[in-house]
Amino acid sequence: MDNYHIPVEARPTARLRGKSWLAPRSSSTVRRAIAGLAVVTALLFQSTGWFLSSASAVTGRASSAQTAHVANPAPLVPFSASPRPGEGTWRGVGRPVKGQSAVLETTLQAPGSTAVVGIAWMNTQLLHAELYSGSISPGGLDWKLTAPVEPMAAKTLVAAFNGGFQMSTTEGGYYSEGKYVAPLRTGAASLVIYKSGLATVGMWGRDATMGKNVIAVRQNLNMLVDGGHPTPLAFSADWLAWGPTCGVSSCSGTGLENQWRSGLGVTSSGALVYIAGPSLSPIQLADLLVRAGSVRAMELDINPFWPIFATFSPPSATGLASAANGTDLLSGMSGGPVRFFSASWARDFIALFAR
Repeated sequence: MDNYHIPVEARPTARLRGKSWLAPRSSSTVRRAIAGLAVVTALLFQSTGWFLSSASAVTGRASSAQTAHVANPAPLVPFSASPRPGEGTWRGVGRPVKGQSAVLETTLQAPGSTAVVGIAWMNTQLLHAELYSGSISPGGLDWKLTAPVEPMAAKTLVAAFNGGFQMSTTEGGYYSEGKYVAPLRTGAASLVIYKSGLATVGMWGRDATMGKNVIAVRQNLNMLVDGGHPTPLAFSADWLAWGPTCGVSSCSGTGLENQWRSGLGVTSSGALVYIAGPSLSPIQLADLLVRAGSVRAMELDINPFWPIFATFSPPSATGLASAANGTDLLSGMSGGPVRFFSASWARDFIALFAR
């Protein structure tokens, strides 16, 4: 049975004496308790080696699961009983790498909804990742990697997508180019990039720790998916734990639980999965990431203006990626591929290049 269609009161939230830990009246307490439990669990798992070898934890090396062979994914099973034509069927997009499609895309209707969500699957054996930083997010410092993507880099650019919240609301840290904008938080959901260009998603302190091979860490809130399942906090009635949202016509005042959201996950073979779409709740985003094969996942930026994923198809193998040959994952995304080539773009993003 599809987990999304199980009534909320029957879903696997922690309960005590018949009362849910996720009751709205104690949301702030719940949030602190869940985050604290996650940290304790992370330290236990790290010390016992259940998730990661002690050598990997000390040195910051990628785990064996992150370096396994990356095979193309199977078609996704739609949530809807009346799927749209082509729903869940992958198609290759963007610049080919070594004669293969390094990025595959599809769409699904969100669980329990007719909202169409874009899904991108990225082969980390064919792509290497770079974290680009902005003057607003994360802010400050003299960044070498920042918008616009320079022509030399554009020769191999395959895709790019948005980062996370501004640092004041991210509940985590940021490390890139040998500099800390904010300290990294143990237990935080983290995008980690290694010198090899490999990128993965995990809980900081358990799935990755600082080492000489780590070149960038972008944290944002807590884990949305862990162990191939939505986390307890993903089920929470306290949806503001996943960030403040805009309303119907304004970003001031009361926001909407179901709003534009984006997220990034990693599969058991180490591929990356990006998902974005309108009118999503946190648990819908988590369920979609799981359906797309994520074993661990985090929420990225939210609200209509920020989620963006674009692939680039220049006319030749070494042609320059540009706004003119870029294509959004979803037609409703704001801003378009030109963002990554505009000096005025001041938010962080992740760029994927052909190996």
